Amino acid sequence: MAKYEKRLKGNFDDLLNWLHQDITNGSISVSYEDGSSITVNNTRMAVRVYERYSMTGSNRVSMNVTLLGVGDDLFVTAITSGGSQAVFFKINTLGEEAFLRLFIDSIESFVTRN
Repeated sequence: MAKYEKRLKGNFDDLLNWLHQDITNGSISVSYEDGSSITVNNTRMAVRVYERYSMTGSNRVSMNVTLLGVGDDLFVTAITSGGSQAVFFKINTLGEEAFLRLFIDSIESFVTRN
């Protein structure tokens, strides 16, 4: 399992759409599995689950993305899982790390965009 978290400022919908586009366009094997969204007063939360095939591990890897927003204060976390073929402990996490790198690159480009 690999995890990345970040606090940032921005528009909730802009970031959610930005991430979805970058993730789904980041690999031919990425699929959007499902999601959930809720608004309570001025707080918004969106959860998205993606999956992709990892050639290095010859298996599928999933990524859960959660975005929390209160006004323009945003918090986002991504957690990847899967990809290991071992029974009792985890080996070969390259697929998870590569999937997470796609997310991190998307966040960094969102923050530094003009």
